[in-house]
Amino acid sequence: MMGTEASGAADGRIPVTVLGATGSVGQRLVSLLEEHPWFRIVRLTASERSAGRAYGDAARWVLPSPIPRGVRGTIVDVTEVAGDVPLVFSALDSSVAGPVEEDFARAGAMVVSNAKNHRMDTVVPLLVPEVNPEHLDLLAAQDYGGGIVTNPNCSTIGLTLALAPLHRAFGVRKVHVVTLQAVSGAGLPGVSSLQLLDNVIPFISGEEEKIEIETRKILGSVRGSEVVYADITVSAQCTRVPVVDGHTLCVSVALDGDPSMDEVRAAWADFAALPHTVGLPSAPERPVVYVEEPDAPQPRLHRLLGGGMACSVGRLRPCPLLGLKFVTVSHNTVRGAAGGTLLCAEMLVAQDRVAGVEAPTRP
Repeated sequence: MMGTEASGAADGRIPVTVLGATGSVGQRLVSLLEEHPWFRIVRLTASERSAGRAYGDAARWVLPSPIPRGVRGTIVDVTEVAGDVPLVFSALDSSVAGPVEEDFARAGAMVVSNAKNHRMDTVVPLLVPEVNPEHLDLLAAQDYGGGIVTNPNCSTIGLTLALAPLHRAFGVRKVHVVTLQAVSGAGLPGVSSLQLLDNVIPFISGEEEKIEIETRKILGSVRGSEVVYADITVSAQCTRVPVVDGHTLCVSVALDGDPSMDEVRAAWADFAALPHTVGLPSAPERPVVYVEEPDAPQPRLHRLLGGGMACSVGRLRPCPLLGLKFVTVSHNTVRGAAGGTLLCAEMLVAQDRVAGVEAPTRP
């Protein structure tokens, strides 16, 4: 357990654990949790080689903001499972995440994971809170003492945020997407500069398959204790490009009913999402923002819209193959990873789905 210097005074906030706190996603979580109105870090975990060290000594800090001054406690070995903290954020690498997350869930914690290991489990919600909050009903079918909820792949989140209003308004039939993914999505130590400078890498292991199947699960519907995947054909091609943060997606889409471009823009503009409606702290006021400039959106200019939690959309135009095409940008380590995980946890708390935790009073 981290010392009082790191956890702060008992201030009514919900105590949380961060698994894999020294990696790139873990660092972003620590940064976002520093002054979160609902959550307070009380335990940081990492691998055995970091256990017992001060967080500032063990984390190779890569964010532009400094390490939060309040995080000065000692790192705990991630295999030391404890159920005394009700909410656990997992930023673990997929090579170790699966069984560790299960152990914490069996100990009674609600685990919100950014890892891929449990995303396709039948009774585990793959959650984008603006898109499919009803999928949290799957938790009732889990046999853990606590539970597991997963955050999707970072590119999938940007894609589903852009598609959800269109699927709701018209119905999506086919999607072709080409991703231009930032280097921060590769984690630490990341991609070699000799590989990426003056280059585009047209392969990211497992990424295309994740986008193709995760999109269909998120846009699907819950029936009983499983998700019926959306009847959508998704084809993805994924590339790594020399951009630090922000994934760009070039999307072509076939919609039912052949709506006009004005009707599509209206669907994005009118998209009302539950997280903002119920006052979740991390929810952007507008989850999908259409940018009118002809050369937008761009990662450097638009990745921080809505505090990095919004998806920017632009360049809507006819597509001779599928009907319409557009470009999206979303921040991969904020919206796509740590911030998305945080929003999932806020939704769990707001819906009273974390045992022993009372939802904070919201304005």
